[in-house]
Amino acid sequence: MCATWNLRSLLLPICHNLARSKYILGTTVLAFAIWAGYYGLGIILRDVSQHQDDPTGIYLIPSRVTHRRKRPKKHSFSYSYLTVGIPVGYRGSVDGMISVDEPDIPIAWPSGIWRMNNWFRVDARDYLERSSHELGLRGKLDNYLESQGANPASYPSAFLVTAPKFLGYQFNPVSFWYLYSPDKILSAIVLEVNNTFGERRPYLVLRDTSEDATRISAPGTIHSNPSDTQIKASWKKDFHVSPFNSRNGSYSLLAKDPFENSMRNFCGVDITINLTSSQGQSKLFAQLRSEGEAIIASQMSLLERIKFIFSWFWVGFLTFPRIVKEAGSLFFSHQLHVWYRPEPLKDSLGRLANGNERRLEPIFRQYLRFLVEKSPNPLMVTYVPSGILESGEETFISSKASCQSEQAQHLKIRILTPVFYSRFVHFAHDFEAIFGEMAENHTIWVDKPEILPKLFLKQQSPPLQVSSFVDFMYFKLIQKLRRCPARIVRPMTSADIAKPTISAEDVRSFRISPMDAFVLGHSSKETRGSYRSLLVRIFVADWLFLGMTEIVYTLELIGRFGVAWWLASFFSAPKDLTTRT
Repeated sequence: MCATWNLRSLLLPICHNLARSKYILGTTVLAFAIWAGYYGLGIILRDVSQHQDDPTGIYLIPSRVTHRRKRPKKHSFSYSYLTVGIPVGYRGSVDGMISVDEPDIPIAWPSGIWRMNNWFRVDARDYLERSSHELGLRGKLDNYLESQGANPASYPSAFLVTAPKFLGYQFNPVSFWYLYSPDKILSAIVLEVNNTFGERRPYLVLRDTSEDATRISAPGTIHSNPSDTQIKASWKKDFHVSPFNSRNGSYSLLAKDPFENSMRNFCGVDITINLTSSQGQSKLFAQLRSEGEAIIASQMSLLERIKFIFSWFWVGFLTFPRIVKEAGSLFFSHQLHVWYRPEPLKDSLGRLANGNERRLEPIFRQYLRFLVEKSPNPLMVTYVPSGILESGEETFISSKASCQSEQAQHLKIRILTPVFYSRFVHFAHDFEAIFGEMAENHTIWVDKPEILPKLFLKQQSPPLQVSSFVDFMYFKLIQKLRRCPARIVRPMTSADIAKPTISAEDVRSFRISPMDAFVLGHSSKETRGSYRSLLVRIFVADWLFLGMTEIVYTLELIGRFGVAWWLASFFSAPKDLTTRT
């Protein structure tokens, strides 16, 4: 009886707390649902239209993606897909449904959902070059065309078909920029391809009217007047998209003019892309086609907006899981080899920089500016960063070039991938770092390598000179931990056997690097502290945790919590007071 009573006494508080927690949880969920419904309905009911007088308007385009692989194994799938059509140059929002190119603070997903005023969003930050988003879609398009040797004035009208962000989330494998001549004739298309690694490759393909445009049409597709309403082009593949295809081969495109040369009535999207191997064999084709009529966003009623959102909100979130599912089928069922990701080439855009790379990039930029400005040679160096949204291309001029501009030598340095920044700090000598990363690891591209020795001098690293004991200890530790990074070598496919990675060893004594000396002598106290602690974390991760700095940060956080807990325990412990009797 006593044991039963004790068990009852033990279980009653637990059941009471459980019921209370369920009540609190249910109340919280209900409150959140009410808030979400009120907030969502508020967005739908908003009338914030800011239309410009454009006859094409903004379209919501229900679509379907079809993918059919022919070699080496047959495989096909199809799924619904939502795209929007935007006249490039438009800025504004439409009745809480979609905003386009509005100058606004970037909103992170999912933490910034509550700050959004539109369900769908097309933002210039997500297209073409990583920086210069203040130029808008039209400005970024013009810059890209100029970089490709094309005259933007030849394409005064442009129409973008892309997957929009929904509540700040976006997975957008490819966007299509339709470019029209002054006579409203579809003359070119920019295909902006994104892969799952965050890399990007825009292709400018010009109209080719020399051959029959129906030759590469997808099976079952019927076209009328192909020479008037379609654009056909082909180009070499040089971008890693699917892990089941190499970077070799070529693409062929057949795209229907969504306005059929009128630029007035939207007729739908119809795009077919064929991939051909380097041996000339057709490997696969992918097709994006409208499914039903496109919807003019500004003409939707309240009920139509509600119905559309409930019908299509889930599509964007499922695009990536669908791709993963099909990839699993190709790998496990069809047993296709996996092609490992190579570093991007010059015309591609690298992934976004991680936290360490974002902190190193401005220091490298300052160091490069310092080298150019103090150079005794007349140099003009254009620096193009990689993976950085906050800052873009910049040109540095030496003092001698300022006085003798006609004799100045021009050099362009383009960082191909942000991994360059974390690799560069591993080297004790700039000359080896730049030439090694350019020739062997392909993380940097230089248009005139013969000028590099005039900028990065081949000389011995400077001795360690510091003004504080903390700096001395940090940079001594950096000297001991620094070693040349391993060469970037990967097996080409999962069937190959990875060869052991060989690290190049510098036989000269490792002093501090020239960039270390620059930070010590020419940077602020805050920059110096950030730089030295970051390098120690990176080097410790290389030695102990296979380069995973996240483990170092986690251990550091645990250590700080442990010290804080010990101090709190020590000072809050009751003192042992004895009373004398």
